[in-house]
Amino acid sequence: MIEIKDLHKSYKMGSNSLHVLKGINFKVEEGELVAIMGSSGSGKSTLLNILGMLDGADSGEYTLDGVPIKNLSETKAAQYRNKFLGFIFQSFNLINYKSALENVALPLYYQKVPRKERQEKAMKYLERVGLKPWADHLPSELSGGQKQRVAIARAMAAEPKVLLADEPTGALDSTTSYEVMDLIQKINDDGNTILVVTHEEDIAHMCKRIVHLKDGIIVEDKKIEQVRAEQYV
Repeated sequence: MIEIKDLHKSYKMGSNSLHVLKGINFKVEEGELVAIMGSSGSGKSTLLNILGMLDGADSGEYTLDGVPIKNLSETKAAQYRNKFLGFIFQSFNLINYKSALENVALPLYYQKVPRKERQEKAMKYLERVGLKPWADHLPSELSGGQKQRVAIARAMAAEPKVLLADEPTGALDSTTSYEVMDLIQKINDDGNTILVVTHEEDIAHMCKRIVHLKDGIIVEDKKIEQVRAEQYV
């Protein structure tokens, strides 16, 4: 599903260069739920941006679902993001003046799905995350946990190959975090491939594998006994 070979990434800092990723080798099979951990500056956000086609590597190979991701134009990158990827952000990134239903339907609008079909699909995914009764509510009328559920429904609406979650519980209290992870685990149980960037140990242990980054290299990559979030909900 995802294969990274000898990935390097540096950023110019004035006259100096900061080498952020130093030869990353990394593979994710279809249906995995992987936590990517590391302290600030470890390279995890840079890796996620490259996986999400929001940034490019300096060298190395990135293959997604058999497709080499290399030298993409902005248009092509956007097309591939819509086709392959769903994003879940710490800050939800909902559009304040659009209802929950309209927010979920947005990726389908960009895919030129007809209006009736995208509304039906958006409602299906809102129902799946338990928010059908809130379909007409604006983000300002929702709790933090509800906003993240809307964001998860939006990420799933286009039925992507991979969900990329960047600190999905970072802005939530513990109880709500576990509710969100319970939902993420259930989505994964259905066969969806999910990568979760987190700095929280308890959240990482709700995944099936933990990849530790430090100073731009992978220092540990291990499968773990998954903790089910439902026992805390």
